[in-house]
Amino acid sequence: MENERQIVAGNSKDRQLEQYRVNNFGKKMTTNQALKVSNDEESLKAGVRGPTLMEDFHFREKVTHFDHERIPERVVHARGYAAHGEFELYESMKEFTTAGFLQEPGTITPVFTRFSNVVGSSGSSDTVRDVKGFAVKFYTEQGNYDLVGNNIPVFFIQDGLKFPDLIHAIKPEPNNEIPQASSAHDTFWDFVANNQESANMVMWQMSDRAIAKNFRMMQGFGVHTFRFVNAQGVSRFVKFHWKPLLGVHSLVWDEAQKISGKDPDYQRRDLWESIEHGNFPEYELGVQMINEADEFMFDFDILDPTKLWPEEIVPVKIFGKMTLNRNVDNVFAETEQVAFHPGNVVPGIDFTNDPLLQGRLFSYLDTQLIRLGGPNFTEIPINRPVCPFHNNQRNGYSRQTINVGKISYHKNSLADNTPSTSTAQEGGFVHYPEKVEGRVIQARSDSFKDFFSQARLFWNSMSSWEKQHIIDAFTFEVGKVNSRSVRQQVVDMFAHVDKQMATLIAEGVGVNPPTAVVQSPVTASSPALSQANTVWFPQTLKVGVLIGNDFNGAEVKAAVRTFRNYGITVDIVGEKLGAVRGTDGLKVMANETFLTTDPVLFDALYVVGGTAANQAKFNYNIEYFIDEAFKHFKPIGFATTGLAFFEASNAKVGPGIVFATDNPDFDQEFVKAIAQQRFWNRQIY
Repeated sequence: MENERQIVAGNSKDRQLEQYRVNNFGKKMTTNQALKVSNDEESLKAGVRGPTLMEDFHFREKVTHFDHERIPERVVHARGYAAHGEFELYESMKEFTTAGFLQEPGTITPVFTRFSNVVGSSGSSDTVRDVKGFAVKFYTEQGNYDLVGNNIPVFFIQDGLKFPDLIHAIKPEPNNEIPQASSAHDTFWDFVANNQESANMVMWQMSDRAIAKNFRMMQGFGVHTFRFVNAQGVSRFVKFHWKPLLGVHSLVWDEAQKISGKDPDYQRRDLWESIEHGNFPEYELGVQMINEADEFMFDFDILDPTKLWPEEIVPVKIFGKMTLNRNVDNVFAETEQVAFHPGNVVPGIDFTNDPLLQGRLFSYLDTQLIRLGGPNFTEIPINRPVCPFHNNQRNGYSRQTINVGKISYHKNSLADNTPSTSTAQEGGFVHYPEKVEGRVIQARSDSFKDFFSQARLFWNSMSSWEKQHIIDAFTFEVGKVNSRSVRQQVVDMFAHVDKQMATLIAEGVGVNPPTAVVQSPVTASSPALSQANTVWFPQTLKVGVLIGNDFNGAEVKAAVRTFRNYGITVDIVGEKLGAVRGTDGLKVMANETFLTTDPVLFDALYVVGGTAANQAKFNYNIEYFIDEAFKHFKPIGFATTGLAFFEASNAKVGPGIVFATDNPDFDQEFVKAIAQQRFWNRQIY
């Protein structure tokens, strides 16, 4: 038993789950007791019009099970979606940590990743303005390791004791349960104004980071400061980063709101379809590292969860890549029942005194006990480690493990003191022996009390269009606040970040401009914080081809072929589903109509035009699509037959508008425009 070891490969979790999968296709129906069912249409009655009989065990079992199919949704992160994948190590991290899955380059570790919204209920929309969860469970040969983070590197509060207050404030107000999945209301902004440690996080929340384009194009962060500990016992402080290979991209606010109505499942659908089509999302994993000796050399406290470590000061070391390559088989069994916990670590990864992290170490375990029905949630298939596990924990609701023998305590002699503990050399987890001294006290370190310097750093780092989006977001959110006093408090608070920004917000929300407020003197910026400095690719973006009959077949065929050669997804949008025909007889199948889709669901439009049975309605629909895409700064390409639709629309010649007429390079120029995604210098008014 001492040498018991499970070799873990990329498909280890899939193989384990296979024993729990059930496929009902072609099978006979049975009860849960495996009794074959003869009738599943009518309950057992005393006569065809008589009373239902209690002895109908099939009725009782079926309805009782249905009545108990729901479990409590998560208090936060209820709206989520997940996928399986694998993590491949690029280079050994042995110098920094003993974590087994980070030792040998090329090691493949199975993972399960869940993305989520923080505030809304499980039935809310994907594209609300919100922090997004980014949680990854690594099924390693040393046990499960959970990296439970968000798509924003900081948080609202510094101490876990404040978490219930934050969530009570941001959730729908209890007197009327309004608004759903939104921070644009009185209690949240009252909390912000009276808990000013939230300033940095709120700046991020008002930025485009809070309306991510999709899960495939957003960063992930561990948020907290953790430790790497190597074989020599040397500890380094670390922060974890996930960087998407497709770059970091967002929606615009008007677009996000409309998507919530047109397709509330927009982001989960994008993830599902991307994996189904073989466009596997990829993210590189890296860490920032600070030596223990350098803990106090910065102008911020490295343990403060409302602060980040600027990448220009502490660079990110990339060491591996996660690829999500398989959708779940059952959302409830996997996505809903998965239980993440930042306390699930492996040797070589340890905690710090970050007070918010310390609170999460209690809360995440505690919440599973009621949500998943007791302490045996670790035996649910999606939560089971792929390596063996042995302990003296027993019984409880839904226990699945059948422990043999009579010994369930430690120490013992009757079972040779097994299961026995392990030394560090044998792989046992040994907490880092941090020296701690001080008085027992409820207080906050003075090093945590700078609330505005990094909020100012974030503002300084934004491009002009990102700054305008932040001002617009504040104006929308605070404009929804009924209390004039709260609106004024918010304006006065954020004048500490930037006085001009706060003045513009004040004008929009009907309060006085800030006066006797001292703006943060920080002049530094961090280019890594701006999405203007991300990467752009055309691959996996979606183009809507707006088309009718009598189009130029050769022109359209060549353009669509070019799009697909670059990995661009193409949807054909017509007056009705089915075939449209070009002047040369080419037949194209429309898979969407102007009713079943919308311009906000595309990254770009290719306007072909043509003829239709109801020409006036056809023209109106195309012009609507053009106008929406234009004001959302998206690229629009016009075929030679589409020029008349441009002239009838509100679009203007300028950036991102590409014409095929007299342009032999149209296809390549339009692909380049598609890759850029947005043209912020476009004049839309």
